[in-house]
Amino acid sequence: MSQAIIVTGTDTGIGKTVFAAGLTALLDGVYWKPVQSGIEEETDSEIVARLSGLPQDRVLPEAWRLNAPLSPHRAAELDGVEIDADKLALPPTERPLVVEGAGGLMVPVNRHTLYIDVFARWAIPVVLCARTGLGTINHTLLSIEALRSRAIPLLGVTFIGDEMADTQRTIAEMGKVRVLGRLPRLDALTPQTLAKAMQANFNAADFLEAQFFEAKP
Repeated sequence: MSQAIIVTGTDTGIGKTVFAAGLTALLDGVYWKPVQSGIEEETDSEIVARLSGLPQDRVLPEAWRLNAPLSPHRAAELDGVEIDADKLALPPTERPLVVEGAGGLMVPVNRHTLYIDVFARWAIPVVLCARTGLGTINHTLLSIEALRSRAIPLLGVTFIGDEMADTQRTIAEMGKVRVLGRLPRLDALTPQTLAKAMQANFNAADFLEAQFFEAKP
């Protein structure tokens, strides 16, 4: 398989899907959301298809599509099914694969398995998305600690939101983590404005070069 990267977040609603769309386009890659909870409104895959500007076949179908906009484990129960986490496997692709998780690391996939458990089994690099607002230091440092305690390779942190220089510095220094860049708020969110912001604030090579991955202990 080609390079695969997980995009996860410290919490829900922080702009992770928008970043994933921008990253997939920046890497000229392929996007995959393993589990989609909530399908009445625009799904994450549909948002990525709209904002990335990539062909439709670069947005792979979800392994699970669940009706309720809830944690996957509960949404699955309401649909009368159970997600078999052991059968969630990375799809083969010749392009860089961007895999988006759901909410934070400790979101349950089923009653026995958390998303972070699946990430540990996959053992591919993680990009941790964090907001820049109040509370992010605690959430981000906890997420970094959780990843490292499971020996999951951490590529670095991506900030989303207005610049908060001291907050970003504190996370970088206390978390001993690489900062990959910051995606600012975009007044007009279009494929063009997102692509421009990604090119201005991120370096595609930082997401693809293996020497930047944290070695597993």
